[in-house]
Amino acid sequence: MFQRHPRNEHFEWSPHRGPFEILSPAQAQQYDEQGFFLFENAFTRDEVNEVAAEIDQFEHKFEQMLKERFDGQYGIAKADAITFTIHLVARSEMLKAFSKHPVLAGICRDTLGPRPRLYWDQAVYKKPGNPDEFPWHQDNGYTYTEPQQYLTCWVALNDATLENGCPWVVPGLHRLGTLKHERGPLGFQCLFDPPDAVAVPARAGDIVVFSSLTPHRTGPNLTDGIRKSYILQYAPDGAQAWPDGVGEPTPQDDPARQYLIVP
Repeated sequence: MFQRHPRNEHFEWSPHRGPFEILSPAQAQQYDEQGFFLFENAFTRDEVNEVAAEIDQFEHKFEQMLKERFDGQYGIAKADAITFTIHLVARSEMLKAFSKHPVLAGICRDTLGPRPRLYWDQAVYKKPGNPDEFPWHQDNGYTYTEPQQYLTCWVALNDATLENGCPWVVPGLHRLGTLKHERGPLGFQCLFDPPDAVAVPARAGDIVVFSSLTPHRTGPNLTDGIRKSYILQYAPDGAQAWPDGVGEPTPQDDPARQYLIVP
């Protein structure tokens, strides 16, 4: 069903022993064994509404640019279907502060250690009536990064349901490290129809926490509303990436958007 990434030669999953600042022992165990857990009620409705309102203005401008300059599509982003609005922390002090929220900082320290950095941030909006599924992939399959074992926090800005495209994960495969990915029409893909996939619906203010190595997908949005999520990824200080897949790695320490969460 899958192959390992050619750079993934000696990966071993590093378990989490505690003591934990914010995770429960059950959450830490699930993260180690299954590669994900749901952190419920991380933020209040007011907090996520403020974050969504801040993101909306940037997402609207991005979608207008898609329509006016790129005939409605650029890469895997498609106007009126799905948008990826990236590097928001470099444009919004409010979102930069949110990326350092005590809940997020605590999850980072419990899973990554004492000096986590923001690695990537993007808002993903699935528009109404979008039948497209985002394919099975690992986040480390898009840009290979070392350490391979970094963190994704998928923040639900409104309720993510089976009907509007909540995340799905495949438990356990994160322990193999990065898998080989193939490029398809809707993005990179490492698996096809895995039989043991698990849906992870989330309410507004919940976080779907998973490893960069956890295969995941999101289903279609078949409702009449927008499914909104804000994805924040964190890596240990000193992480390096191969943006082109070859050559020398690049340090992931851009001061504008890859800053230490806890200086």
